[in-house]
Amino acid sequence: MQTMKAALVAAIGVVALICCLLPSSAEENSRLALIVSIEGAIGPASASYVKEALAKASERRAEVVLLRINTPGGLNSSMREIIADVLASPVPVGYVAPSGAHAASAGTYILYATHIAAMAPGTNIGAATPVQIGGPLPGLPSGTPDKGSKDKKDGDQQSEPKDPSKDQFKDAMTAKVTNDAVAFIRSLAELRGRNADWAEKAVREAATLSANGALQSHAIELVARDQAELLRQLDGRVVEVAGGKTQRLATKDAVVEAIDPGWISRFLAVITDPNVAFILLMVGIYGLIFEFMSPGAVAPGVVGAICLLIGLYALNLLPINYAGLALMLVGIVLLTVEAFNPTVVIGLGGIIAFVLGALMLFRVEAPGYHLSWWVIGTTAAVFAGFALVVLGSLRRAARAPERVGAQAMRGLPAEVLDWSGSEGHVFAHGERWQARGAETFKPGETVEVANVVDLTLLIRRAPARTGEGGTS
Repeated sequence: MQTMKAALVAAIGVVALICCLLPSSAEENSRLALIVSIEGAIGPASASYVKEALAKASERRAEVVLLRINTPGGLNSSMREIIADVLASPVPVGYVAPSGAHAASAGTYILYATHIAAMAPGTNIGAATPVQIGGPLPGLPSGTPDKGSKDKKDGDQQSEPKDPSKDQFKDAMTAKVTNDAVAFIRSLAELRGRNADWAEKAVREAATLSANGALQSHAIELVARDQAELLRQLDGRVVEVAGGKTQRLATKDAVVEAIDPGWISRFLAVITDPNVAFILLMVGIYGLIFEFMSPGAVAPGVVGAICLLIGLYALNLLPINYAGLALMLVGIVLLTVEAFNPTVVIGLGGIIAFVLGALMLFRVEAPGYHLSWWVIGTTAAVFAGFALVVLGSLRRAARAPERVGAQAMRGLPAEVLDWSGSEGHVFAHGERWQARGAETFKPGETVEVANVVDLTLLIRRAPARTGEGGTS
C-alpha cells in the first residue's frame, strides 16, 4: 500500500514538472511576427486598421510587428493617429516593400516613427512636404517665383501687380505649416537616432532617397529583400520600447501571420472615399426632397436619411471646406426653386454654385482624397435633370385639375336612367348614382353634374351645344 502511495506521489510530481516545462516550451515556439500592410492613401480607414492591428499584437504578445508600407501619402490627421499608436505599441518595424513600393509624404513620417526602419531594394522614401490647395509649395523662400510666374514675367511685362499683404499671409501660413512638420519629423528622428538633417530636407525640399541611399544616410537601419531575410536580420537586435525598457528581439524562427482589416476599417475605406461620400450626400439630400414633395412614399425618405447620415459622418472624418459645402447647398436650393419657378437664370446659377462648391469641398490635395471631375460632372447633370424634370413634373401635377372626389365629378355628363318628381337615378363616370334636381328629366336624357352631396349627385340640364339646335 505504501509502495502504491509512493508511486502515485511520484507520478503527480512528474506531471507537475511537465506542466511547468510546457509553458516555457510553448513560449519559445510561440514567437509571433505579425504583418500589418499599409497600402494606398493614408486616411481614417488606415488609422483604424493600424490601431486594431497593434491592439491585437499587444494582446497576443507578438515579438515584432512588421508595418509593410507602400503609400503615396495621405491625410495629416490620420498620419498622426498612426504615429501615436506606433509609439505606444510593442516593437513595430517599418518595412517599405515590395520592390517598386514607396513611402512618400506621410509614409516617411510613419517609417521614422518605427523602432527599426527597413526597406526592400528598389524602393524609395521622402517627398514629405505638406501640400495645401491654392498655396505655393512649402519650403520656397518668400518671393521665390515658380515656373509659371517666371514665364509670365518674361513674356508679359504688364502683368497684374501682386497684393503684398496676400503674399505675406501665404508665406506666413506656409512657414507655419512647414516648420511644424520639420519639428515633428526631427523629433521622431532624434527619438530613433536617425538622420534628422535629411528628414528636414525631405520636408523643406521634398528630397527622396533610394533604399541604399537611405541606408548610407542613416535614415534607415536595414535593407532586406523579403520578410524572411528581414526577420533574420532583426534577430538579436536590442530596441528600446515604451517606458524606456530595452528588449532583445528573437525573430529567427518566428511564425509570420498577416492581420487583415476588420469590417469597420473596410467600411471606413469605402465611405471615406471623397467620391463615395459626395454621392451619399447628394442621394441623401434629394431623397429627403422627394419625400417632402410626395409624403407617404417612405422609401425615398428612409434611403435619403440613411445616406445623408452616412455621408455626413464620412465628411466629418475628412478635412472639408464648409464654404464649399454651403455653395453646394445653395446650388441645390436654386435648382429646386427653378423647378417651381422656371427662369433659366436661377437654374444656371444653381448649377454653377453646385460645381464650384464641389470643387472647393475638400481642403487638402492629399493623394487619393480629391473629387473626380467625372463624378462632379455626372452628379451635376443628373441632379440638374432631376430638379428640372422630376420636380417640374410634380409641380405640374400639383397644379393640374383634380381627378378624384367631388371636384372631379363636377361638369361631367350623366344619362338619366329613371326619374320621379325631383329624384331619380343616373349613370355617370361608369357607375349608377342616386340623383336630385330642380327640374323634371326624362329617361335617356343627358344631363350635367352640378355638385356631389354625400353620395347623391345634384344634376342640371346640360347646356345646348352650338350647331345642335341651341344658341351660341
